[in-house]
Amino acid sequence: MKAVQFEGTVPRYVYSTVAGAINRNAYYDRFSNIAMRDVRPPELPTPEWVRVRTKYAGFCGSDKNLILLHDSPSTSPYASFPFTIGHENCGYVSEMGAVAAERLTIGIGDRVLVDPLLSCVPRGISPVCPSCARGDYSLCTNFTEGSVSPGMSIGTCRDTGGGWSSEFVAHYSQLIPLPASVSFEDAVVVDAFCSSLHPVMRNFPPDDSTVLIIGCGVIGLSAIAAIRALGGKARIVALASHEFQGETAARLGADAVVYLRKSADYYAELADALNTKLLKPMLGKRVVVGGAHTIFDCVGSSTSIDDALRFTMPHGTMVLVGLAAFPKGVDWTPIWLKEIQVRGSFWCSTEQFEGRAMRTYEIAVELLRSGRLSLSPLLTHKFSLDEYKQAIEANLNLGKSRVIKSVFEFD
Repeated sequence: MKAVQFEGTVPRYVYSTVAGAINRNAYYDRFSNIAMRDVRPPELPTPEWVRVRTKYAGFCGSDKNLILLHDSPSTSPYASFPFTIGHENCGYVSEMGAVAAERLTIGIGDRVLVDPLLSCVPRGISPVCPSCARGDYSLCTNFTEGSVSPGMSIGTCRDTGGGWSSEFVAHYSQLIPLPASVSFEDAVVVDAFCSSLHPVMRNFPPDDSTVLIIGCGVIGLSAIAAIRALGGKARIVALASHEFQGETAARLGADAVVYLRKSADYYAELADALNTKLLKPMLGKRVVVGGAHTIFDCVGSSTSIDDALRFTMPHGTMVLVGLAAFPKGVDWTPIWLKEIQVRGSFWCSTEQFEGRAMRTYEIAVELLRSGRLSLSPLLTHKFSLDEYKQAIEANLNLGKSRVIKSVFEFD
């Protein structure tokens, strides 16, 4: 079968790093770490595993960072090369191991969403680590151990395959049956939504507070959707790069939108939207007096982190949702000067929802089933796997393509 894989070799890494500075195509040409190959379908690692025939596989912002080599090398031990890309996956059950067939209430041909995390239980590790015992599966300490090769998730593990191919394998515990009322178009956006649902539920804003969402890609837009789907009435201000993103933010429930590139002085516009005051220092950026109670930085760049810290009000909370890697030029003074709390958020977890503990994926599906949430409007582009280079180009040129969420579609 055909699969788009990440090779992960040092010579290819060096080539793309050097040549990519001149021509961005070098990050995904034939000398890069990205290639479409004919590969053997992955085997079921144990009888507890199932095979899934891919319907949709999302193109995640983390896939974009992978292609552009923006990830910190500190994450490389949590992958096994070469691996088939693709962790945002939904499809049909096509094969079941004997144990999986006994423990699941679904069968061959049923529609499923796949939680990609390869934590202790999928790896066959018992007793589970303290993080998994708490339900914090994204913080598992055994991503390199157990019955499959190293990898945080399907889509970074050599043995499981990934969604950027026609089939992959998953542990039975990773499958979430899709209710009839939840479409594949909604389901494939759930992973991105959960990356925002998790930090929103852990830092839920009071109704009388103000929230600033920095970045209106699919993660930032999902944060707005999560607050509103959970009944939050806080005032939401969104900082967007493109007009189509800002329009979507407003439809999802943002009360005000400030455009990063449209305004030559977005600081003044943002300060006005947040009802704050700006002071001029001797040198450097203006000092923000006041700010938002809670800020979700859904970008993770040097600029966005710096802005988030500056626009957090005293005793406020700044939540880093976007991938940070190596921020430079960040003024950390506001953490001290305004006694603000900085929190990180990685992927998804287990939350308290309507009186019981539920995995973030399960909460998202319930919100979809009950009609409190709709994610399919965020799905703007579909590609065949043969069009993977066009998909990469579209995601690298958002202003031109107007992509919010793109996916690979399979028959």
